[in-house]
Amino acid sequence: MEGLKALFVKPDPNAQMRKCNALIRSNIRKLDRDITAVKQVEVKTKNLIIQADRRAQRNPQQSRQAQRETRDFARELIRTRRAAARLTTSKAQLSSVQMQVNEAFAVRKIEGSIRASVAVMKDVNSLIRLPQLAGTMRELSLELMKAGVIEEMVGESLPLDEDGLLDGEEEEAEGEVDKVLGEILKGRMEKAGPAPSGELPAQAQPPQEQPAVAEEEEEDQEAMMDQMRNRLEALRS
Repeated sequence: MEGLKALFVKPDPNAQMRKCNALIRSNIRKLDRDITAVKQVEVKTKNLIIQADRRAQRNPQQSRQAQRETRDFARELIRTRRAAARLTTSKAQLSSVQMQVNEAFAVRKIEGSIRASVAVMKDVNSLIRLPQLAGTMRELSLELMKAGVIEEMVGESLPLDEDGLLDGEEEEAEGEVDKVLGEILKGRMEKAGPAPSGELPAQAQPPQEQPAVAEEEEEDQEAMMDQMRNRLEALRS
């Protein structure tokens, strides 16, 4: 009976608009949580860069290894920032979709009909390919098609935005890594002030780190980095 009713009774425009807005708000909240998680990874990665740099200064024997670690951490930081930028762009696109959808329903009230929007189709087509939003964006696209805001399944109608999803997978240029390290370590050096000249008295020199302690620190750093990589991969997929 309900199926026959759906065939002959037109859906309520107000109910359609409320459902579309609910789906959009749900996606925006999801992106907000993901952006917060990525920002936390960014802060932790910055701290790892500073810790590795301190270790290089404290123990010259580990200088080469610590410098290599700082560059690895800087590459992770670049990837993290790209992921955050992509999520922020997606949130802006969703807000744009919400505004255009509400505008389309408002026009429908005045003119009695609704016009399909190519702009909304393009934004939804881009967002539906985000792993975080794929399920709810497909549901939203179906609701928008029922309402007449878009005309067909956007996943089949528009080409993939090549810059959007592959951007984070590009190799980081060495110059970009240098720029990130300069940004983080330069500020720390300025706060610390110039290094004192001359050698420290024998009794004031810091003790040499024991190999076991150094190995433990290295293992802790690697474990933390693996944990952050896994978290970032989970956000991507």
